[in-house]
Amino acid sequence: MVDDRSQRIGSALSALVETLVHPLTDEDDASLDERRDDALALAKSILEGHPGPSVVSNVSHISELIKDKVSRDQDGGVDKAVRVSNLLSRLLSQPVLSQKWAILSLLQQLAEVPQAEDTSEFDKAPSPKRSLQPNGHNRSSSPPPEKSNAQVFEQAFASNGLPRIPQQGGRPVQSAEAVGFGERRVRQRNENTLPVLEPEREGKSNAENTERPSETLLLHDLPFTLQGLSSKHLPFSSRMTLDLPPTLPLPIISLLHTLAEPSLLYRVLSDFVESRDEGLVGQSLRSAIGMELRAYLGLIATLEGEIRRAIAAVKSEGPGDGVGKAGVTLKRCVVWTREATMGLRLMSLMAEQAQNKKGGRLITMIHSFSTSHGDPFVAAFAEKLLAHMTRPFYDMLRQWIYDGELSDPYLEFFVHEQDPKNDGPIQPGRRPPAMNVWEDKYALEEAMIPSIMTQDFAKKVFLIGKSLNFIRYGCGDSAWVEAYCKEASRELHYGDTATLESSIDKAYKTTMARLITLMDTKFHLFAHLRAYKKYMLLGQGDFVALLMESLAGALDRPAGSQYRHTLTAQLDHAIRGSNAQYDDPQILERLDARLLELSHGDIGWDVFTLEYRIDAPVDVVITPWAGKQYLSVFNFLWRVKRVEFALGSTWRRCMTGARGVLASVDERENRTGQGFPPTTMSSLWKQARCCIAEMIHFVNQLQYYILFEVIEASWDELQTAITKPNATLDDLIEAHNKYLRNIKHKGLLGGSKRNEDFPNQLHHLLKGMLAYRDAVDGLYSFSVAEFTRKQ
Repeated sequence: MVDDRSQRIGSALSALVETLVHPLTDEDDASLDERRDDALALAKSILEGHPGPSVVSNVSHISELIKDKVSRDQDGGVDKAVRVSNLLSRLLSQPVLSQKWAILSLLQQLAEVPQAEDTSEFDKAPSPKRSLQPNGHNRSSSPPPEKSNAQVFEQAFASNGLPRIPQQGGRPVQSAEAVGFGERRVRQRNENTLPVLEPEREGKSNAENTERPSETLLLHDLPFTLQGLSSKHLPFSSRMTLDLPPTLPLPIISLLHTLAEPSLLYRVLSDFVESRDEGLVGQSLRSAIGMELRAYLGLIATLEGEIRRAIAAVKSEGPGDGVGKAGVTLKRCVVWTREATMGLRLMSLMAEQAQNKKGGRLITMIHSFSTSHGDPFVAAFAEKLLAHMTRPFYDMLRQWIYDGELSDPYLEFFVHEQDPKNDGPIQPGRRPPAMNVWEDKYALEEAMIPSIMTQDFAKKVFLIGKSLNFIRYGCGDSAWVEAYCKEASRELHYGDTATLESSIDKAYKTTMARLITLMDTKFHLFAHLRAYKKYMLLGQGDFVALLMESLAGALDRPAGSQYRHTLTAQLDHAIRGSNAQYDDPQILERLDARLLELSHGDIGWDVFTLEYRIDAPVDVVITPWAGKQYLSVFNFLWRVKRVEFALGSTWRRCMTGARGVLASVDERENRTGQGFPPTTMSSLWKQARCCIAEMIHFVNQLQYYILFEVIEASWDELQTAITKPNATLDDLIEAHNKYLRNIKHKGLLGGSKRNEDFPNQLHHLLKGMLAYRDAVDGLYSFSVAEFTRKQ
């Protein structure tokens, strides 16, 4: 039974020690466990050394004593006495509690302890102090033998309170260090030590009381401390350590700990403000924090004035009155600096998180305090800082959306200019870049977009500045950009969201409309697209037919015998002889004939092609990639047209010969019975004409499908996309690329993986048609020769 009780007491003491003994800053687990073991040993020694009760344990007697004390109390009255009686009856009726007398005795003794009197002058109170000694669990020594129990009793219940703790080897110092958001750091205690209270001679206690600084002296030094400056009674032993007088009572130490926090935070923030940052937004943040520190110094100046007036009033009234009577105390100073301390804590955290951040990332970090924090003070404080620190960002934004110029020396804006020399290789499956002027000169870095704007808003801003820059340098219309800047430019600042959005929307519409107008009227983009459709996609039928007829004889010869000036002359002849002559001369000047690379065995049909030349800035839309797609489609359509022209020529010859030479050959063979069997030539020519007719039908249907079902339908979609309101240059580029992709895909030219074999199949099919046409031409020549021979 005794062992069970000892075990329960040990468990209770262990839980109590773990609750009260907290880990210190930067303290390892071994040191914490050792301190808790020492505290547990000290608690057990106190319990074991406590003498037993000197009176007989009588529950009824102790109950009557408590009732008598309550009835004599003038504050409670009869109601209080009745309530205490009921509580005692309920306690005595509990069968679980076995130590009822011990519980009531403890309550009676606690009731007999006199309440401490509050004093306005803290220097009148005793000053208990802790002393750190090694092996504190072995109490410093046994009580001196020369002291009797009476002396110990008198010393314990002296009028001036408990005796002071003796000092150990010099003057101990208590220090306070700043931590983030109100945690107070205390100097780590020496290992294997525990604070113990020891009696001290009254003479030594009185001597130390005379060295204790008064509240007036502490208030006199407080303004210097709050500014991070050392004073006589509150010196700084290091950059982040403030030494407090060791003779002060614990309540005053607690107040000074609270007042030490803003002083240390001010030092940290002063170092941050004076540090160098390579970034306009970072410098602006330091400037905003510097303004808040100046406001803090203004509060300290006001507080210093109040302290000086209070001290002057105390001196004029006499030394008997404390400074608290004048309205200024340390506790009131804590209250007056509470809001400023919260601001310093917040700025300290911002300064810590601002490391290695710049531009949009830094603005996002500060803005997160405004949007993600539930404290209204924190949100309002962050908004005030943002209003000042975002000025460089909005200056860069204003120059970008009104001038088209990027003024970002430290790469803080979410738009950055790319170096063409550092462009990486083109990834497979992606078309090569068009021109650095539009697609590769500037890029949008989404990681630098601040949280004060959305992704869509940032993309719109990016497009406005890029368009203005393209108008200025790509289109050569800098005069309009300067006039637009003078007319529309306005100051942008944080918080005016409505003005900012209206400015961006207006700038977006104006810039896009001007860019599309320039591309249409000055650089004739849409006219070039129509010219590509007419000449490269064979949409001008009379021109293509005349060109084919003019070049047929020359292109049948080997490729090595082809001359460019001959092809160019035939091209001019086709233009003058068709409706193409009525097109704009600037369009016709860009059309030219050229030869592809020669290979062994090629003829003129294999190397001839048309070329349409364009200049900047139209090449932003009709890119080199797009030019290759047009050339591929032209070569395919030209091959189909050649087959159609060849089959048509053979068909006409056969139909003409069927009513002349071929008919005579059939009659002579049937009449003489010589040569071929009867009706053989007639059946052969009938089969040949039927096959050629089917081939012509197939080629015509293929041309109809590509020219009308594919090209015309895709052209209508392109027209709809480029003429819609608020269309941007990016929309034109995307619509044109989609137009070419649809032609390649739907026109059986290998636009996707599923039909990548169709071009080869069509090529062999068309090649077979030409071979059959050559065979029919040979048969016709043989028939004519036979007719001539029989004449």
